[in-house]
Amino acid sequence: MNRRTVLKNLALVAPAAWLPSVVAGLNWSPLAPAGSTALAAGRFQPTWDSLAHYQTPDWYRDAKFGLWAHWGPQCQPERGDWYARGMYQEGSDQYKYHVEKYGHPSKFGFKDVINEWKAEEWNPDELLALYKKAGAKYFVALANHHDNFDLYDSRHQPWNSTRLGPKKDLVGGWAKAAKKQGLRFGVSVHAAHTWSWLETAQRADKAGLLAGVPYDGHVTTADGQGTWWQGYDPQALYAQNHPLSENSQDNGMIHRQWDWGNGVTPPSKEYCEKFYNRTIELLDKYKPDLVYFDDTALPLWPVNDAGLRIAAHMYNESMKRHGGRNEAVINGKILTPEQRKCMVWDIERGQSNEIEPLPWQTCTCLGQWHYDRRIYDRHGYKSAQTVVHTLIDVVSKNGNLLLSVPVRGNGSIDEQERAVVEGIASWMQVNGESIYGTRPWKIFGEGPAQQGAAALSAQGFNEGKGKPFGAQDIRFVVKGEVLYATALGWPADGQLLITALATGSPHRPQPVRRVELLGHTGGPLAFERTAQGLRLTMPASAPKTGLAYAFKILS
Repeated sequence: MNRRTVLKNLALVAPAAWLPSVVAGLNWSPLAPAGSTALAAGRFQPTWDSLAHYQTPDWYRDAKFGLWAHWGPQCQPERGDWYARGMYQEGSDQYKYHVEKYGHPSKFGFKDVINEWKAEEWNPDELLALYKKAGAKYFVALANHHDNFDLYDSRHQPWNSTRLGPKKDLVGGWAKAAKKQGLRFGVSVHAAHTWSWLETAQRADKAGLLAGVPYDGHVTTADGQGTWWQGYDPQALYAQNHPLSENSQDNGMIHRQWDWGNGVTPPSKEYCEKFYNRTIELLDKYKPDLVYFDDTALPLWPVNDAGLRIAAHMYNESMKRHGGRNEAVINGKILTPEQRKCMVWDIERGQSNEIEPLPWQTCTCLGQWHYDRRIYDRHGYKSAQTVVHTLIDVVSKNGNLLLSVPVRGNGSIDEQERAVVEGIASWMQVNGESIYGTRPWKIFGEGPAQQGAAALSAQGFNEGKGKPFGAQDIRFVVKGEVLYATALGWPADGQLLITALATGSPHRPQPVRRVELLGHTGGPLAFERTAQGLRLTMPASAPKTGLAYAFKILS
């Protein structure tokens, strides 16, 4: 039995054993460690048992589609994901790029990359108007990443975007623009893992002219005299004033230690409480409807209860603001069946292969999470068709899609990304009724792709590994008495057979009265229902939107 299995079993049988005792009862009185922000009082306590009373709000279940700006200072070099870690890995692509562009990481560290970042072309109003046009019903902004830099006006983290880099309240700007467009607003929080993730900054080259010269992960306030960062403590950013974890020189070890085991140096109480206070301030100041945590279950679980306290606080505050209704959504990864009752399960770059009993979410990206110019250069983004097919498949299984559109360091998106978003918009404007407000049918679909589906791995990562979608792949959803069947391709012979709707089908025994093709202006389609299925005769030409074809079936 591996460590992850042990943790999941413990979460099921004795979650309270990890935590200080709390006051029992329906309405909880807030307690917090000395020096920490008090939790909001209310129904939810910081225990798994209490959080299991959570119910996913209807707004989220109806919304189906969100867009995400996974944007921060690591986008400034435009060299892809995890730049702040990779630039300290001797010999890596990002290390080589960094040395050539900026200099050696003993002299020019990630803190100095932040100073290069100005976000001079950032226009949140324009981008959010585009994203609303594309059919997004909620928008998520990065609040901090594993680099530990807060992208909002934070009194607990001096390394933040209002003081350094752009010198703008980025979360505040996104929130205001989302409200203007009538979109629900969310934030993503990733900073719980800086402690171990940025241990690479403690290294030094093993070869070359600067072998043995430490990178800047050990510098302190005293080292900043006469520099641009004078008066700031780099340890408040890097959080590296601790011994290295076991096998820290192994670049892959971070993945095996993600759950705070396998020899990781345990985070200090001070570190955990700082993360807690930063996150509570974020929630209280910007009042997001959704928080995405890039953690197994909740942040810092099971070594600290900060994540549980944050969740209880968010739910209780939401109930206060909404007349006793909890409108909040929290996304977490690699959840046990019991933990899935407490929040919305997120699958990263992948999707479920069945209808899930509880709402869930796929998160994915057009390219890499942090902007990578090389993807633009090779025209490597996901197509609008790939995004639409993913959305249709996910929604048929009781899920939502959160799509990241990589943002350049300057705050803009490139023209290739914009073309993809416009393509999604064209399809959603015609076919949105087959997405929004729908619920899963008795089966999610039919066709050859589901026979070749790939299994999930860790937090997801089965994206693009199954059999490609085609015209025989059909996905189903319902809205009231209306059944929507969406084909993921146009049949070459002009006939579409839906086998799940054969005469005598237990899924839909009632007669079919009318079939319409969304986007087709020539009236209802001719059809025949036989023991083989419901056979639809296609019009002479497909709707101009292309990508996928939604049929509205009325009984």
